Amino acid sequence: MLRTRHSVLPGFTLSFALSVLFISLVILVPLSGLVLHVSEMTWDRYWSVITNPRSLASFKVTLLAAAGASAINAVVGLLLAWVLVRYRFPGRRVMDALVDLPFALPTAVAGLTLSALFAANGWLGQWFEAIGIPVAYTPLGIMIAMSFTSLPFVVRAVQPVLEDLTPDVEEAAATLGATPMASFFRVVLAQLMPALLTGTALAFTRSLGEYGAVIFIAGNMPFETEIISLLVNIRLEEYDFAAASALASVILGASLVLLFGIQMVQGRMIRRWQGG
Repeated sequence: MLRTRHSVLPGFTLSFALSVLFISLVILVPLSGLVLHVSEMTWDRYWSVITNPRSLASFKVTLLAAAGASAINAVVGLLLAWVLVRYRFPGRRVMDALVDLPFALPTAVAGLTLSALFAANGWLGQWFEAIGIPVAYTPLGIMIAMSFTSLPFVVRAVQPVLEDLTPDVEEAAATLGATPMASFFRVVLAQLMPALLTGTALAFTRSLGEYGAVIFIAGNMPFETEIISLLVNIRLEEYDFAAASALASVILGASLVLLFGIQMVQGRMIRRWQGG
């Protein structure tokens, strides 16, 4: 006798319709508003907005800080995921829960806390000041704030892959004569690379649009520590919605290109390793 297989979710038509409706309301409608504002501008006006010296300086500060924060998170996130998966120690569950703290903590609270900690007279900032490295109100402070808010993306992307990668793989490599360092880079890291790239790309994308956690520690000085999100907000306060949309469209385009690119690279790496 044939038995009908029932799904927990409703049929494809209803599920697909609800998914499209949700995506439209949350993503497509706001994007359409952005496109409409940009379409009201001429190309010369659009180009002058995104290439004026203040905008270029803000793009530079944002991109460099986001790149630095993502590089830090790639290393620290991989190390943290390794510790959480491979070791058992008192307080492990607490550490695992703290990884998600940037997701739960309001970004404005994170920014106020970081600015207080890394100020010249703060608990941590005073030690950096003693060796001549100011943190608060500098690009370094922006990088630290971005790293704090985007670290969970790397950890949570790498952690499940590392849990599926049992130590037996490393033991097999050792029996074949591989050194611990060679085993890590050629066996373990090779398997983790797609997840690590995805997490780092997501961290970079999140950092590009970060606002609340950065403005309190950045100092917001034009041409020095002003990020592009703040400049977009300034244009909105000036009721220059077209200019704000133009600036936002550049960050949006960069984020989309990065996400699509990393998906293509990840897919090719997975197919290559599976084929091998």
